[in-house]
Amino acid sequence: MNFFPWLTIVVVLPISAGSLIFLFPHRGNKVIRWYTICICLMNLLLTTYAFCYHFQLDDPLIQLTENYKWINFFDFYWRFGIDGLSIGPILLTGFITTLATLAAQPVTRESRLFHFLMLAMYSGQIGSFSSRDILLFFIMWELELIPVYLLLSMWGGKKRLYSATKFILYTAGSSIFLLMGVLGIGLYGSNEPTLNFETSANQSYPVTLEIIFYIGFLIAFAVKSPIIPLHTWLPDTHGEAHYSTCMLLAGILLKMGAYGLVRINMELLPHAHSLFSPWLILLGAIQIIYAASTSLGQRNLKKRIAYSSVSHMGFIIIGISSISDTGLNGAILQIISHGFIGAALFFLAGTSYDRIRLFYLDEMGGMAIPMPKIFTVFSILSMASLALPGMSGFVAELIVFFGIITSQKYLLMTKILITFVMAIGMILTPIYSLSMLRQMFYGYKFFNTSNSFFFDSGPRELFISISILIPVIVIGIYPDFIFSLSVDKVEAILSNFL
Repeated sequence: MNFFPWLTIVVVLPISAGSLIFLFPHRGNKVIRWYTICICLMNLLLTTYAFCYHFQLDDPLIQLTENYKWINFFDFYWRFGIDGLSIGPILLTGFITTLATLAAQPVTRESRLFHFLMLAMYSGQIGSFSSRDILLFFIMWELELIPVYLLLSMWGGKKRLYSATKFILYTAGSSIFLLMGVLGIGLYGSNEPTLNFETSANQSYPVTLEIIFYIGFLIAFAVKSPIIPLHTWLPDTHGEAHYSTCMLLAGILLKMGAYGLVRINMELLPHAHSLFSPWLILLGAIQIIYAASTSLGQRNLKKRIAYSSVSHMGFIIIGISSISDTGLNGAILQIISHGFIGAALFFLAGTSYDRIRLFYLDEMGGMAIPMPKIFTVFSILSMASLALPGMSGFVAELIVFFGIITSQKYLLMTKILITFVMAIGMILTPIYSLSMLRQMFYGYKFFNTSNSFFFDSGPRELFISISILIPVIVIGIYPDFIFSLSVDKVEAILSNFL
């Protein structure tokens, strides 16, 4: 049964079924939306079934492998597989994409194209997380960029063309470094390309060449993560994009960069990662403080949440660079945790905008009185973002703390300084989160009633919010569910550093 092409179906189904959307009537927006939701839900159920019945948690090796010769000319394979590192992001992708499609109800202009792009983006993301061929990984990485660019440029705010152009320049420009690294690893040491991840993981390189490869991959993944100073596309993109697109950007797109750092930089290039990790830890600590401080000064609600995402990604960088099993497990947990929390906050920011048509915090106020349900859910998920105990964010950041403290690579004084800087970041997070809540919901404000719609959260919005809130609380109470997926793979990766 393991030979059944589960992963091929999961990758191909969204984009192939999505192409049938163009056969629907132009004005059948409701039918198109529910068709897309059904495709996403069916794909998520297929993925969950395959993992539940055909995936062994105690096996760190690649499972559900598929290996088909694609192009004979240069030995290129359609090669998929999953392990403890990829299973979490794959399930997160299906879950968030399904909810983002349900959240796209207000989209009525060119709805067929919009929903097709959502499904095409879904295929590219699943393909990136499950690829076991390094060139196939690059192709899936690029496949995911075009739908995002079109979603940004066609549906969004007044400056959407500017933000979409900035996004594609950053991401496509960084992809050049990714392609150079892929070809360098594939062509090194043999007359024919060696593109298999397993083969590349066992390959040794000269130190100088490994550092060059590492820098190229780091630039590509630093743009997606994002890592300062390559982060400036993110606030503009989030500030202008439709909130369904923002859910996919914050929940999945940023996690692809962190996944690439672990999958390629850490697993394939361990010696270079050991050399660069002290600098990455320093950069992650600076990012936590810088982004949290910058977030506090943002007037635009979505840009404030975007900078908070940049700050939280700093914890992932520190966890990856700690070179300890505790730190890397904490980084993986933070990837999953922030995927839920970031998507939820952008969804709630979008639903708030649908009602008051305002994005600037100094123009808001008093929303708690006419919209108590939105106020309650927004407050709970903001508490999750600021790492309230009992929520997933608290456990993830705490595990990263333990990871850097228990790391054998760094001196005691270095660990104390990094921990101190991380603690300052955790203090700044409640400041900008609680300030955001105060400006939005407290006090009194007389809105222009002709431009405002004071109806509270409906069943659809409550369902999406609660659907995201439940796993946030479950992971916060029982994080061992996520650790059980990744712990064996983490030990296998770190064995290269011993």
